[in-house]
Amino acid sequence: MEDYRIVADEISADVEAGRLRPGDRLPPQRRFARERGIANSTAARVYGELVRRGVVVGEVGRGTFVRAARPPLEPALAEPGGALIDLELNFAVLPEQTALVGKALEPLLREDVLSAALRPGSVTGSKQARDAVAGLFAKDGWTPEILFAGSGREAIAAAIAALVPMGERLAVEAITYPVVKALAGRLGAQLVPIETDDQGLVPEALEAAHAAAPVRALYVQPTLHNPLGSTMDEGRRAALAETVRRLDIPVIEDGIYTFLRPEVRPFSTYAPERTVFTDSMSKRLAPGLTTGFLAVPPEWTERLAAAVRSGGWVAPRFAVEAATRWITGGTLETVERAKRLDAAERQRVTAARLAGFTLRADPRAYHCWWELPEHWRAETFVAAAARRGIAVTPAAAFAVVPGHAPNAVRLAVSSPPLDTLAAALDVLAGLAAGRPEDGGVD
Repeated sequence: MEDYRIVADEISADVEAGRLRPGDRLPPQRRFARERGIANSTAARVYGELVRRGVVVGEVGRGTFVRAARPPLEPALAEPGGALIDLELNFAVLPEQTALVGKALEPLLREDVLSAALRPGSVTGSKQARDAVAGLFAKDGWTPEILFAGSGREAIAAAIAALVPMGERLAVEAITYPVVKALAGRLGAQLVPIETDDQGLVPEALEAAHAAAPVRALYVQPTLHNPLGSTMDEGRRAALAETVRRLDIPVIEDGIYTFLRPEVRPFSTYAPERTVFTDSMSKRLAPGLTTGFLAVPPEWTERLAAAVRSGGWVAPRFAVEAATRWITGGTLETVERAKRLDAAERQRVTAARLAGFTLRADPRAYHCWWELPEHWRAETFVAAAARRGIAVTPAAAFAVVPGHAPNAVRLAVSSPPLDTLAAALDVLAGLAAGRPEDGGVD
């Protein structure tokens, strides 16, 4: 019997060589088995291996398709230097912020201060650092303990490791942050997709999932959900808090975009005794400044601190000291205020350039969810956009259950200059108005 991995290697080689192109449909598994002279079970393992490698994507009721890739291209539309226009990664760095960030670091570079800052880091940081970060989050009497991690991703990883034993169930929104899918796999947590609506996660759906088999924790993005852009209102947050309290489910709140909606109370204020709030400097300031924070119930401090230490996720002392100075000196507040204005302007440009299409977006967010016209499949659209020098993300990247992704893409609008963003959106609008068989030309 031919080893399924050898067959998967052959298909992968066909994709790499361009003999199979993004959007091409593979034959049904039974026909594939007949053509290859292999067992149906072997064909199923081949297709499973190709999905695992990210070479193909399976769509329920449609078939299995070659995934979009980002090969070296000569893009028709490119940023300086010939790079793809990145509407895939969501990191905003404003032109004026570099000088502000650098100036705030000057006192830290004095020899005596720097010598202390270069010592090994601590998960608890200094009292000044804890107070500074707590001041960012404190609202309505919520005064959590603060712990530090190397990044927001590491903060989430530590929370999962502390709250979800290996092999147990972690509830997440059915469409969720892709990094959480990867972290759960590495930490041995079984993801349980929970239904969402325009308000976010549905508490009744969480209760039903918990009744089927116990859920050990819930990961949720209640403010500017990535990628859907939804924000829970007060009623939904209160209802979810009542549900997790009654079911005794700990919550991991991802607050990475809360700085864009500072008027919204974190979910943690509704269930402070059972919620770990995670955030970092990466979106607030810049992707290279990744210091992560965990705001935790006081009685969970040692439990979470142990998870950070055992995972090797302690933040460097220098990074914590720098973050403290950016917070206390006003640099962070200045940059955040400018980013809120920038995000609003980018959403106005996006709404104008994609008028007539079905978009889900908060006017204060740095991303939007585009439900594509019926004649396009998400993977094919992503591949067609890449051939025009524009990188976007298919819905499959966010779907917890493979093959159950909506026919949509996420646009991250934070990175390109505004005029470049507008030009890229014009190209995408023209592409969407055309048909795949015509190369996307209207």
